[in-house]
Amino acid sequence: MLCSTCRLRPPVTDDGRCPLCAGPAGAAAPMPPAPAFFAPQQYLRSPEGLAKAVVVLLAVMIVADLLAVAAGLNTHRVLAAGVANDFATYDEEAATFADNLYGAASSFQTFVGLAIAVVFIIWFRRVRLNAEVFDPSMQSMRPGWAVGAWFIPIANWVLPRRIAGGIWTASAQTNTDGSWRTVPATVMNLWWGAWVCSQILSQYTARRYWAAEQPQEILDTTFLLVATDAIDIAAAVLAILFVRKLTRMQRERAALGVYPLSTPGLAERASWGRAH
Repeated sequence: MLCSTCRLRPPVTDDGRCPLCAGPAGAAAPMPPAPAFFAPQQYLRSPEGLAKAVVVLLAVMIVADLLAVAAGLNTHRVLAAGVANDFATYDEEAATFADNLYGAASSFQTFVGLAIAVVFIIWFRRVRLNAEVFDPSMQSMRPGWAVGAWFIPIANWVLPRRIAGGIWTASAQTNTDGSWRTVPATVMNLWWGAWVCSQILSQYTARRYWAAEQPQEILDTTFLLVATDAIDIAAAVLAILFVRKLTRMQRERAALGVYPLSTPGLAERASWGRAH
């Protein structure tokens, strides 16, 4: 038997409503043992293994970015020495080595970045599906958008953060007294801001790099490449913190049961979300 109002959760009140739909009035009603799912074919699946893989790949990306920063600074040094004396004593061998070194570092970054994109999106979809079990009323977009939102130009600077916010809220651990605990989203916001800045600066720098013709323009663009790699390092560090935090939140939330506990105003917000 399911709730007479939402048809999603088991009833706990005499009139057949679940704790979420009953609101404060149903807070004193006994909670039934929480099964591993609340609707057919909707199960909690641990994101721990995927999270570890994402963290490892992000750590490798940090190493790749550090190598790119070192290679970029070396290229900048060689070019700056040539520009300083109008290339009168320009070291062609050192320039070739610097160019090859930076090319290798860039290829390493690209390879690791592709691996991160695949594994991170799989992890992101997993935690989104878990959030659907925890509390679907907190999700403003359907689960498929956890994958598709990343592939829409410009919109992918906004939509994944919106989805992540719903996952974060639904995964927040409830307090032991049955009240809802709001977990500050600082690490998620910092990660997202750093990632968007990295993407925007990367695209801007790529256009400047391919358009540069004069030695000074190339020199300035090289400095921008180094700055982009530095911001990417910050984004990767914050991404590690975000992935670890959200995965831990879901583990704690699952240990308390999959059903949202009753808290003042939550049932009204859930009903309004379904109605609109």
